[in-house]
Amino acid sequence: MTDPNRPAAGATPAYSELEQRHARIYRFEHLGSIVGWDQAANMPPKGNEARAAAMAELDTLLHGLRTDAWLRDLLQRAEDEPLSDWQRANLREMRRDWRASNALPARLVEQRTLATARCEHAWRRQRPANDWAGFVENFRPVLRVAREEAQCLSQETGLAPYDALMDRYEPGMTSAEVERVFGDLKTWLPDLVRKVQERQRDEPVLLPQGPFARPAQKAISLAMMQRLDFDFDAGRLDESTHPFSGGVPEDVRLTTRYLDHDLHQSLMGTVHETGHARYEQNLPRSWLGQPIARARSYGIHESQSLSFEMQLGAHPGFVRMLVPMLVDHFGAQPAFEVDNLCRLMTRVKPGFIRVDADELTYPAHVILRFEIERALIEGGLEVEDIPALWDAKMADYLGVDTRGNFADGPMQDVHWPSGAFGYFPCYTLGAMYAAQWFAAMRRATPDLDAQIEAGNLKPVFDWLSQNIWQQASRWETPELALRASGERLNPAHYRAHLEQRYLG
Repeated sequence: MTDPNRPAAGATPAYSELEQRHARIYRFEHLGSIVGWDQAANMPPKGNEARAAAMAELDTLLHGLRTDAWLRDLLQRAEDEPLSDWQRANLREMRRDWRASNALPARLVEQRTLATARCEHAWRRQRPANDWAGFVENFRPVLRVAREEAQCLSQETGLAPYDALMDRYEPGMTSAEVERVFGDLKTWLPDLVRKVQERQRDEPVLLPQGPFARPAQKAISLAMMQRLDFDFDAGRLDESTHPFSGGVPEDVRLTTRYLDHDLHQSLMGTVHETGHARYEQNLPRSWLGQPIARARSYGIHESQSLSFEMQLGAHPGFVRMLVPMLVDHFGAQPAFEVDNLCRLMTRVKPGFIRVDADELTYPAHVILRFEIERALIEGGLEVEDIPALWDAKMADYLGVDTRGNFADGPMQDVHWPSGAFGYFPCYTLGAMYAAQWFAAMRRATPDLDAQIEAGNLKPVFDWLSQNIWQQASRWETPELALRASGERLNPAHYRAHLEQRYLG
């Protein structure tokens, strides 16, 4: 079937060649993503050095394809060809990829892959051992490479160094805007946390009693993914140290982690990753292989995982649907009563771990990391300064003492060992977008909550598919938000959601 968004190839020779070249890049990226998943989920420990070298080789090859001098001429010539609106948007994304790739020398691309592969691999054993000194030895090269990357990208884009890294994850967003949004959040969130904790102080909450057999945890995770319409013909679920989603739309790889006495973490972690996966699986198939078919940004990606985990997962109607599944897999117990589970899923209690944090205290974890990593990249902070600043901010923002606890402190996340500086703001931006999406859904479908209560999740999936998933990177983020919800990012929806859910 002919795609009406694609004029005849003969009329657009330069653009058509660009499409072919990017399809080739996509196929190599496909291999890289599966190799990366295998490194985290299956690879034996002694394979890491060889794997790191192979991944560095592949990344260097991809960098060469992206920086081929002939692409410059093709991009210029394609500007004058009779392109459709979709092709113009694709050309915009191609140009963006070209500029970012050419800002980095091949030497640096190889160094990054080697440094992050070694650091992340060692981190998996150093974190349980609380081995900060050993971690620092591997982390210094990662930070050194990240700073050089930031400088190279800054020179190309004119952005501040940290902004230049963040732009890779959240195009168009600046640290000044993040600081403004987070600054506003810091003015009202602590008081809301205090009020909610006071309200919940005398509420009885029963914790599910384990142990929970891991085969049963995996079985209920798979059943939940099926209930959330995950396509198992185009993906799978495995285990890893840190849950993540990867792969490509045709083959999405999810991971979770199972703890014998904590069912909630694996189950809701799976729901979170399934949100990412549904986005990937429902990107426009006719454009796969092209930059326009990629997810718009990581903030938008996190809005999908948080739409599933927080907006939907903590909804009373969703909890009501979950209870029979829990009973089927683990047997009945008082903690599995609907009202108790709703209280449990909305319990506010500051803690050490970001991924275990409740919906209200989670932003404090993100703000802390944003402030530390920006200072790290821009030179105002060195590696040895991290623990003291971490301890001070955790005490200030969350009232918890992390002194000497590196495993549950600055070593807890995979992002820094893997060099993902600039990613953390996307989590809270994603939570804000998710609240905005559900506000728009309720305007479009006034009985949305009744539908969810009845176990009908189709209105949620249909809205996300039409407004987010199928749009891919057709629009830049502010325009995507405007078209989907009638306005650009508006954090007021996030505050309204939290106040409604936790104060009623």
